[in-house]
Amino acid sequence: MSAEQKALDDAYENGGFIPGAENYPPKWDAAAEAFRDAVACELDIPYGDGPRARYDLFYPEHEAEGLFVFVHGGYWKARAKSDWSHFAGGAIAHGYAAALIGYPLAPDARISEITQHVSAGIASAAAQIAGPIRLAGHSAGGHLVARMSMAGVLPEEVAARVDRVMPISPVSDLRPLLDLSMNEVLRLDAAEAEAESPVLGAKLDHIEMTTVVGSQERPAFLDQNRWLAEAWGIEQMILPGRHHFDIIDGLASKDTPVMRWLMA
Repeated sequence: MSAEQKALDDAYENGGFIPGAENYPPKWDAAAEAFRDAVACELDIPYGDGPRARYDLFYPEHEAEGLFVFVHGGYWKARAKSDWSHFAGGAIAHGYAAALIGYPLAPDARISEITQHVSAGIASAAAQIAGPIRLAGHSAGGHLVARMSMAGVLPEEVAARVDRVMPISPVSDLRPLLDLSMNEVLRLDAAEAEAESPVLGAKLDHIEMTTVVGSQERPAFLDQNRWLAEAWGIEQMILPGRHHFDIIDGLASKDTPVMRWLMA
């Protein structure tokens, strides 16, 4: 790999710049398993074809006031919904049901196809739970919930129920990824990168949105977050001292800045 290519790839490399990064996946896995054992839930509910077209639905103690949806990251090519179950904790504490959406990964699916899967998963969960819908997604999941906020992505009757959306450390402009080594897996071309970039479109007017990023994130993610905020005229929530792997911790608890905004 040339020095130039390494510099391009490093701009979007997170784990290599986070101390103790290797400890996060096993910590997430253990917390997610313990949460599933402690909370009423239905797992692996199918919404389409394929083994990953599934979502997990977690229930509060009483009738749900609405539906919270979390879409995981992993650059559209890694991780799974079951790795993040505990990040439903804050929504459950607020009386919302929480759906964690699974989706097929690259290279088996293109990003445009993943967008369609996430839309179908949210629509399926929305058919089970009444009330307002609030979305959050991390990294690639931040991109995906931003896409859900745009016209023509979710079914109209579902989109009408979505009132708050929080992209966390989102990839909002896919065009810089065209030159990265990971694109051998993503298989993005210029047309798809443009079509799937939220910064080149607009959100639905009725949806309230704030973007979230950690102050200690890679410059590329600070840029991606700012680009979306500027393109859509929305606020940024910059969490001091947070990096790309711990920026989502606030979703697990009731009284945190991200949950206070999502459940306002």
